[in-house]
Amino acid sequence: MDITDLITSDRIVCDSEVASKKRVIEIMSELLATGQPDLAVRPIFDSLIGRERLGSTGLGHGVALPHGRFEHSQQAIGAFVKLRKGVDFDAIDRQPVDLVFGLLVPDHYTDEHLKILSYLAEMFSDQAFCQQLRETDSDQMLFTRFQTWKPAVTILP
Repeated sequence: MDITDLITSDRIVCDSEVASKKRVIEIMSELLATGQPDLAVRPIFDSLIGRERLGSTGLGHGVALPHGRFEHSQQAIGAFVKLRKGVDFDAIDRQPVDLVFGLLVPDHYTDEHLKILSYLAEMFSDQAFCQQLRETDSDQMLFTRFQTWKPAVTILP
């Protein structure tokens, strides 16, 4: 998988200053609608917040992956927000979240949805990568970090 199939540089925000989980999801909804003329912000927000009500998408270690399904989307779309200061996201480790990757997938995506979430979970479990994101100070450099990340290669005996 190539992360640039999901995300573009115009759907990345560096050092956003927000104070709540709801506001993060509002910003994420706006970003996911960017460049998508057939998508509206409010239904995206409703999808993300609806999923969040089922259980927090805060993974721990300052990372959250809010995601939702959307019938009007024809492809998976991603967006990323790096927060200047972490917010309470009801994460499993109760730590504030400052790295948020949002994902919107078409309703008909089933296996693809799980594969993308697995890929993102692997990416954001890479603590060195997360530290690089936290140290980055521009939208474009964040995009470059995503472009250059490679999954760990496991060699089986």
